[in-house]
Amino acid sequence: MFKKFAFVFLLFFFSCNQETNILKTPNFIIIFMDDLGYGDINSFGSINYQTPNLNKLVKEGMLFTNFYTVQPVCSASRAALLTGCYSNRIGISGALMPYSKIGLNEKEITIAELLKEKGYATSIFGKWHLGHQKQFLPLNHGFDSFLGIPYSNDMWPVDFDGIQISDSSSWRKKSYPQLPLIKNFEKIEEIKSLEDQAKLTTLYTENSVEFINKNKDNPFFLYLPHTMPHVPIAVSNKFKGKSSQGLYGDLMMEIDWSVGEIVKALKKNNIEENTFLIFTSDNGPWLNFGNHAGSTGGLREGKGTTFEGGVRVPTIMKWPNVIEGGTISNKIAATIDIFPTIAKIVDGKLPDHIIDGVDISKILEGYVDSNPRNHLYFYYGKNNLEAIRKDNWKLIFPHKSRSYKNVLPKNDGHPGKYSQITTDFSLYNLRRDPGEEYDVKDLYPEIVKEIKRLAEKARNDLGDNLQERKGKNTREPGKLIK
Repeated sequence: MFKKFAFVFLLFFFSCNQETNILKTPNFIIIFMDDLGYGDINSFGSINYQTPNLNKLVKEGMLFTNFYTVQPVCSASRAALLTGCYSNRIGISGALMPYSKIGLNEKEITIAELLKEKGYATSIFGKWHLGHQKQFLPLNHGFDSFLGIPYSNDMWPVDFDGIQISDSSSWRKKSYPQLPLIKNFEKIEEIKSLEDQAKLTTLYTENSVEFINKNKDNPFFLYLPHTMPHVPIAVSNKFKGKSSQGLYGDLMMEIDWSVGEIVKALKKNNIEENTFLIFTSDNGPWLNFGNHAGSTGGLREGKGTTFEGGVRVPTIMKWPNVIEGGTISNKIAATIDIFPTIAKIVDGKLPDHIIDGVDISKILEGYVDSNPRNHLYFYYGKNNLEAIRKDNWKLIFPHKSRSYKNVLPKNDGHPGKYSQITTDFSLYNLRRDPGEEYDVKDLYPEIVKEIKRLAEKARNDLGDNLQERKGKNTREPGKLIK
């Protein structure tokens, strides 16, 4: 109670002080990593490289140990983050390709659109991946400016060794154009080599800092979805060879530097105290890329699976005077919860249509008994309900899945093979067994029944292709207008 009183007093004090730069409405920054694993930051056990700026973020903010993405793949995870919806609700699944003819529907409301209604400046520097055609690009979804790539950085006519493909019969050559760097609506250059990719982290960071400097006296929303550590990974000369873990460690040090530059800009402009910063990832690591992939920290499987290694992501949130430094939240939360939480903070109007996120602001404020979310659905593929987490329990439904087990990865930018498995109907106690190794469904039949009831609710609402069920409340993606 004292902490809440102190925060209210500080807000009143600063609003009356004409010399302060602190705004009545907070700034928002979301740093969204690509394929960063649960075990890829020091706080979750990473080794052989240092992340001092992320460590400081943890010390000054809140570390989430049970934070999730709702689909373990690029486009779906981004759609969920920006709209607060399960991505299958809004018709986005998988990773959109350079030849895809769909994108985020203009009727969906994004965080950027929500905040623009409140007078915020909005910008994105990084990977978009919600439709590459003009009608789907960020400026048509609430952003004032955009600089970045329209889809994943491996969608280019370049082989795994970094050499341009000359064979015209290659499917990559036929399917992928040169990777464009886009500013607002226009391509300003092409990214044709690993040397070009090595410039991206610095490019996004410098533009983010410039955006912060420009908007120091206005409320702003900065969305920084980094291209990496999605493969191919590349690092600037200032960090090449700096870690003892090779290129991946070097890249993590550069990402950490990027976070440090963002925080430095906030401090320089005297707006750190009134900025809510979120650091998280779109899904887990792409493990078959070996030494160019991250770590799940011991969680099962990785990207492209609904096991914990694919969907549980490292997450840090910092907001001075609201979030107590050095705290840990073990409550279930997800990227879809960021939208309604921001809406609550700025007193914004939620969309008239269904969203799936919940407001987690009470967790941020330190209410230890607050538990706004006790379950979460995990869909994959077009619309397959593969798992549900309820409290500390996770029920897996029979489905076919990629697996990284019993096959060897490859190294230095080349992919190893996947194995394929068919999962059994199984129940895991994630408090005791976060690696999902011991099926305990026979010991807890009542828990199984309880989660099955949630599954029926999900299938009626969102559908389930595994049971050939169509949901009542799904919406269409945006369709390309010729």
